[in-house]
Amino acid sequence: MNRDGAYLRMLDASAKMQWNVAMILEAKAVEAEKACCWFVNHVSPDAFADHHGQLKETTQAHGHVIEALEGLTKLGQGLTRVLKAALGQDGEGGEGGGGPFGGGFDLGDR
Repeated sequence: MNRDGAYLRMLDASAKMQWNVAMILEAKAVEAEKACCWFVNHVSPDAFADHHGQLKETTQAHGHVIEALEGLTKLGQGLTRVLKAALGQDGEGGEGGGGPFGGGFDLGDR
């Protein structure tokens, strides 16, 4: 396989991964809505003997959300590195060798 074919395979895999991330985020949004409804109905001062128990329960729930967001952030950063490599940009965000497809792409971000 030549270099261009390898880059195209990288971009195709990246696009598929981004689609899967979108599906994960959609499922997480549905799960978050259900959790929100549950918390509104069940996590109240009357449901716990003391404030410490209520704080512990809500902190655990927020911890799970933060873990999921951290994982997705790391995945997004990895996808960004793949796209930068395919577009030929250096690590500082500047233009590198012009990309594998000759001259790079104009993404209109200027």
